[in-house]
Amino acid sequence: MVNRLADAMSPYLLQHADNPVDWWPWSPEAFEEARKRDVPVLLSVGYASCHWCHVMAHESFEDDDTAAYLNAHFVPVKVDREERPDVDAVYMEAVQAATGHGGWPMTVFLTPDAEPFYFGTYFPPEPRHGSPSFQQVLEGVTAAWTDRRDEVAEVAGRIVADLAGRSLVHGGDGVPGESEVAQALLGLTREYDEQHGGFGGAPKFPPAMVVEFLLRHYARTGAEGALQMAADTCTAMARGGIYDQLGGGFARYSVDREWIVPHFEKMLYDNALLCRVYARLWRTTGSDEARRIALETADFMVRELRTAEGGFASALDADSEDAEGKHVEGAFYVWTPAQLREVLGEDDAAFAAAYFGVTEDGTFEEGASVLRPAGDAGPVDAARVAGVRARLLAARDERPHPGRDDKVVAAWNGLAIAALAETGAYFDRPDLVERATEAADLLVRVHLGEVARLTRTSKDGRAGDNAGVLEDYGDVAEGFLALAAVTGEGAWLEFAGFLLDIVLEQFTGEGGQLYDTAHDAEQLIRRPQDPTDSATPSGWTAAAGALLSYAAYTGSEAHRTAAEGALGVVKALGPRVPRFVGWGLAVAEALLDGPREVAVAGPVGGELHRTALLGRAPGAVVAAGEGPGAGAEFPLLVDRPLVGGEPTAYVCRHFVCDAPTTDAGELAAKLGG
Repeated sequence: MVNRLADAMSPYLLQHADNPVDWWPWSPEAFEEARKRDVPVLLSVGYASCHWCHVMAHESFEDDDTAAYLNAHFVPVKVDREERPDVDAVYMEAVQAATGHGGWPMTVFLTPDAEPFYFGTYFPPEPRHGSPSFQQVLEGVTAAWTDRRDEVAEVAGRIVADLAGRSLVHGGDGVPGESEVAQALLGLTREYDEQHGGFGGAPKFPPAMVVEFLLRHYARTGAEGALQMAADTCTAMARGGIYDQLGGGFARYSVDREWIVPHFEKMLYDNALLCRVYARLWRTTGSDEARRIALETADFMVRELRTAEGGFASALDADSEDAEGKHVEGAFYVWTPAQLREVLGEDDAAFAAAYFGVTEDGTFEEGASVLRPAGDAGPVDAARVAGVRARLLAARDERPHPGRDDKVVAAWNGLAIAALAETGAYFDRPDLVERATEAADLLVRVHLGEVARLTRTSKDGRAGDNAGVLEDYGDVAEGFLALAAVTGEGAWLEFAGFLLDIVLEQFTGEGGQLYDTAHDAEQLIRRPQDPTDSATPSGWTAAAGALLSYAAYTGSEAHRTAAEGALGVVKALGPRVPRFVGWGLAVAEALLDGPREVAVAGPVGGELHRTALLGRAPGAVVAAGEGPGAGAEFPLLVDRPLVGGEPTAYVCRHFVCDAPTTDAGELAAKLGG
């Protein structure tokens, strides 16, 4: 057996490097091997912190008999969905079309021409709950390939034709207006969970992009209902088990609709998006809780996810070793009453159990509980809570830690840069702005490097082999633009423009539509193209938002036109599926508001600059600087002199400018502050 994964950069592929399965990475050579041997390809897609990926690996891919059968009858190909979101997207679309659902691990059987003909997700080692065993699936596929090849070819051809025929509906000409936004808000109201916050039932995911839309809509229109949904959802999550009450940061999702029991993996993208949302909720309402959650989440990212090179790692695993040395989901995070007593003593343990809802029966498995403030605890001694929290955190730190997926994903680091830059600016934490700048430096140095095209991932300061996709360009540009606004360094505006020019050249199709892969990327059975949000903003709407902001900074008509063309899809989807196009709706709010262009002729970090950053106008762009060189850094600062020798702010939108002001209160009023 040849170990072809030993030199992989993906922690997920490395987790499988010692399997008895003769894995190949996704490559032309793998499909050539399948053609030569006349066998199907088994495509297995997952990611390093995926609990059920670990389960299937342990049950099937580490089993010698299963591996021997697999190696004899298939060419097994292992893909990290976070490294190759394009491969994942294309085959996930096929899985969902065929089965009505998807997820990871994803298991797809392909012809040597990469055409899918049989699908699934997790397969158990024995038949269970109506699902065949993995061995039965392998034997069934082998029999079909051997005895009914014509049928396999017909199925594969039909699936590929179906995928190719799925044309994207645009919304025709024009951008989303008041009518579409109002319908989207109505749709969200219908799906809102008034009792527990959030949208829909279990499992419940943190709706960061939708909350951003709701905050922007409130800022522009004053719609109290929108703010209420946003604020109540954020409060429910902050007080739920989905939020780590000791160490800060959010888990991937809640298995129940009450936010009690999380799926414990912690992803960089969730925490970056939620950090930014809570910071902006504070900007809107002044909520102390929102401020605390934003800062604790920022500190979590820096403490737990920052890499030695200054970037941010992808995720922390859901599983870790329990007291008996078994790998168990949530072991690091959950507590029993006995464990509380061991750390805190009787009195404080009783207090902590009442405050955090730790019961003898438990809220999780085997009598353990997820910590969350009990709603009926009444008035509490804040100092005592803080003391208990600190002692429990110190004790938890002695437990075996969850594994960390150390690869740096460009898009998710772009989201983290935006969150840390803004949180640092709002709360006078220059250290967070520094961490954002260091991550941005890494992206320029390693991910752009000498090739002048964005690389999707890096690890240990070394760029990976996979090209950046649209979400990488959109999210990294968004991060650079946020950093430019906060630091007053025009180089970040320049880098954003460089990335967005590539979007215009390589990712843009007819009628404003965008593709997830570049024109010159590897050709798959279908060119992926998805304008709907998943766990992160879609590449399509992330790019639209960055294009719109860049146009506001520079006056570039080409970028503005591209942003408006891309938003046609939000006009179509916003009223129909608002939960899944939240970021697009947030960008639509910025477009409806202008967005406003704020030029501060004055010191970076001064009162006017800070006031501009705290303005609530949706998508407003801020440029600050003084002296003769400021205009060279930011086009918005050209011909913007001081008035009476004082720092001066200029606010424009829709080609109309207000009178300049030297008064921070007046500026705040102009920006909805």
